[in-house]
Formats: sequence, structure tokens, C-alpha cells
Amino acid sequence: MAQAPLRVGLLGYGIAGRVFHAPLVAATPGLRLDAVVTRDPERRAQVKAEHPDARVLDDTDQLWQGDTVDLIVVATPNRQHVPMARAAVAAGLPVVVDKPLAPTAAEGRALVAEAAAAGVPLTAFQNRRWDGDFLTVRRLVEAGELGRVTRFESRFERWRPAIKPGWRESAAPGEAGGALFDLGAHLVDQAVRLFGPVRRVYAEVDRRRPGAEVDDDAFVALTHTNGVHSHLWMSALTAQLGPRFRVLGDRAAYTTYGLDPQEAALRDGGRPGTPGWGEVDPEAYGRLGADGDLRAVPTEAGRYQDFYTQLAAALRDGAPLPVDPADSVGVVELIELAHQAAAQGVTLPVPPLP
Repeated sequence: MAQAPLRVGLLGYGIAGRVFHAPLVAATPGLRLDAVVTRDPERRAQVKAEHPDARVLDDTDQLWQGDTVDLIVVATPNRQHVPMARAAVAAGLPVVVDKPLAPTAAEGRALVAEAAAAGVPLTAFQNRRWDGDFLTVRRLVEAGELGRVTRFESRFERWRPAIKPGWRESAAPGEAGGALFDLGAHLVDQAVRLFGPVRRVYAEVDRRRPGAEVDDDAFVALTHTNGVHSHLWMSALTAQLGPRFRVLGDRAAYTTYGLDPQEAALRDGGRPGTPGWGEVDPEAYGRLGADGDLRAVPTEAGRYQDFYTQLAAALRDGAPLPVDPADSVGVVELIELAHQAAAQGVTLPVPPLP
């Protein structure tokens, strides 16, 4: 007999909840978007229009009591990530936390330890591990197509010269606002996934737009223990965008432009499983080789849906979680170190694990 789908309670229906989590949960076999918590009248109306079978709640307390849901997804502002995740753990409910896992590494480590002690599955939504261009880079690197990689360049740049009001632009420490926490959480995670542990960090972190309270332009250089240098750019003030990835090896290089199309597709109402999902046009394929001898490499189709497919398998069958939360704590540690390095104008060593 087929098992009933796992009932998902989604906390928050802003960009993270509405654009990413709700549609991905709804598209995953074995999961059902059962409840969404939001007090905002406009967002409540959006939930009812876009997911009419989901309950719309104005208080998380309704999820902690009784047999109501099987999984919690925390898609609230960053300051609420840890308290909401702790409440889910206390209720014995598996929990997904949108990135960053926590505003500080100390809070993240404590949360991971608390979940482990309670035996409650905890994972973080590092969805850009399933970007098609990143999957392509990883395949090329692992297959040795570039030879020995010496430098990895990665950019997440935007042209947003006007400051948008909201918590992401707030200087309050608990908000974990700014480009380094927002975009850097993806870039740092991808670099570590590709090239492993980091031994030192250098960074330049700036506020370029008039009136900016938090960093809106940053550069981070990671030196990995295997000798690879990762150079990461993130900015809201880039009028001409650089390559998304440029990977240099002693045999060849690979360069690609443009963001993975999945976020734009989700914003426009697209859903995984539809024809062409996650694919890029051939003219947007990256180029592999050396100047004068380049060939287009088909970009793998992006597949954000794999996060929730793997999560359902973990909860049902004991398969590995899609993201080890310790990885996300490590990302926050490197972001904190980057802020320190930039403030001091120095390169800092990565301390040993506690």
C-alpha cells in the first residue's frame, strides 16, 4: 500500500518560501504542502491562490502541538532561523532551514548539537549545489578535463543601484544581512564542495551605495588546503556582469556566463518536471579548452527538486540528508572570518575545528 505523503509546514511566504520552497515541495512526490504560516494579508491571499489545498496559519504554535505535520521548513528572515528551528527540534519535527543556517557559527553549532542530541533530522537549503552550471563544473573537475585546477573564479553579481527596504539591508547583527551572508553563502559553499577545506581567508567587504547599512560589494579569496585558490565576487552594484564561473587548470579552462535559469523560472510560475526544466539554450553553453581551441560544453540541467527528493528519501528510508548541516556551519564560519579579515586588512588563517 502506498505511503501517505509527508505533511510539510512552511514558515514564511516571502521570496524564499513562495519562490523556492512552496513550489519545490508541491512538485516532490511523497511530500505535501500542508500548512503555511504567514500573517501578512497579501501573502495569505497568495497562498490561497497558489496552493489552495494548504492551510494558512498565523501562528507557529499551531504546528508544535499534536499530530499536524511531519516536516518543518524555515523560510523566515534570518534572525528567526535558529529560534524557529529550535522550536521544531523541541517538537520532534525534522526541519529544513533556509541558508544561512544561523547568523553566527556559534549559534549554528549549538543548533546542530541540539538536533543531534534529540535525534531530529536537521538540514540546510543550499539549493545552488543543484545549479546546472555548478553541476557541469563539478563534472568537468572530477573528470580531470581541466587537469590540475589552480584557480576557481565565481561571481554572483547584480545591478541594483537603488536600495530596497527590508531586513536584508539592515545592519542589525542578528539579521545577517548584506551581500556576503546573502550571496556569499552560496559561493563559499560551492567552492568548498568543489575543492575542500580552506586554510586561509582574505576579503574586501564594502558599502558602495549611498545610504547602505550593510555590505553590498565583496570579494573573498579562499586558499584551500589542496592549493587551489577560490576567488569569489558578490555585488549589488555591477553594471556589467563578469563570467559566472571561470575555472583555470594546467590543461584547460572553462568559462560560462549567466545565472542558472531555475530561479527565474520559479518566479514566473514554472515547476520542475515540465519540459526543458533547468536547461539552458545551446548558445549559453560554457566553453572548455585554451584560447584558439575552445569547444562548447552542454550545461547540465539544473535540478533544485533533488534537494527535496533526497530529503524525502532520508526521512522515509534513512538515506543521507541532502545537506549536512555541519557544512552550512562551516560556511558561516568562513563568512565570519572574511568579515574579520576585511575589517583588519589582513589574511587570516582558518582555526582548527572546535
